[in-house]
Amino acid sequence: MRFRLFAAALAALLCAAPTISAAADSLPGLKLQAGAHTFRVEVATTPQQRQIGLMGRKTLADDGGMLFVFERKDIHCFWMKNTLVPLSIAFLADDGSIVSVADMQPQTLDFHCPKAAVRYALEVPQGGFRDRWIRPGMRISGGPFGTR
Repeated sequence: MRFRLFAAALAALLCAAPTISAAADSLPGLKLQAGAHTFRVEVATTPQQRQIGLMGRKTLADDGGMLFVFERKDIHCFWMKNTLVPLSIAFLADDGSIVSVADMQPQTLDFHCPKAAVRYALEVPQGGFRDRWIRPGMRISGGPFGTR
């Protein structure tokens, strides 16, 4: 099962490679709050946008990131193939509460999966949650949370 998932993801990424920069230019922005902290993120809602994510970016603002919005709750796993900057990811429940957090290393094929089915994932520069004392159980607000 994992091999099929890996093979499908690899094939999709290879097909998407030429459109990386075009997709990054057209994503809507959103301000998210975590306590007193604000993140200014791009929102990836389509399969193609989610597939490309932050690939190919050489820099990311300290308060920047990307919110991934999925159609349904599931165990949505992430990897860092073709992603050049180290990231931290928070997997979010429907109400925006953080289910789990993981640090991800650039250009790796390691899978990072939530501890429970989720509809949202938030990527920020690595350490962006830890340095702001943002932990599982806390709630992110300002997004589409609770609207489905």
